[in-house]
Amino acid sequence: MNLPKLAALALLAAFPLLALAQENADPNASPSPANVATRFPMWRCTLPGGTYEVALHSIISVSTAEYIVDGVARVTEMNIDTPGSLEVRFYYIEPLTPQSPVGIGQTTLDKVQELAQEAAGRVSPDSEPPWEKVVKTYPTTTHAHTVEYRLDTLDQLNTLFKSADQAFRLNQNTQITLP
Repeated sequence: MNLPKLAALALLAAFPLLALAQENADPNASPSPANVATRFPMWRCTLPGGTYEVALHSIISVSTAEYIVDGVARVTEMNIDTPGSLEVRFYYIEPLTPQSPVGIGQTTLDKVQELAQEAAGRVSPDSEPPWEKVVKTYPTTTHAHTVEYRLDTLDQLNTLFKSADQAFRLNQNTQITLP
């Protein structure tokens, strides 16, 4: 093989390495979203409380559950399980409204609920009722490797679940934003 052909082959062999070096020349530069998406599919969720992003190959399961907390609130939550130590939980919480077994007195129960909410508003008029916020206790829950997002409606939670479930099942790059 002659020298010009050998030099041309060497240059062609080095071209991918030069392109990679050029792409990663600035260690502080973020890769473009298009490049990241082609490397591995992601599920990205943007909410008023922050953004959660996970590689789809890291998701083990997507689940929902509903439960009652201390007899005063109903929680519907969605969890995304990954092999890492960080847990993510999206939830909708609402005050538990007791239902009168016979219907008589339901108006009374509704009025008691309304007065309780009104009283909570008078105690701290500038703040939301406690069931409308993510509440963490330092250091127990703030260092529990859990990221939590409280949603305003059950429909929002269901929309997130459908999106995460579909992305997980189809291994499809997905981005969702909730107001």
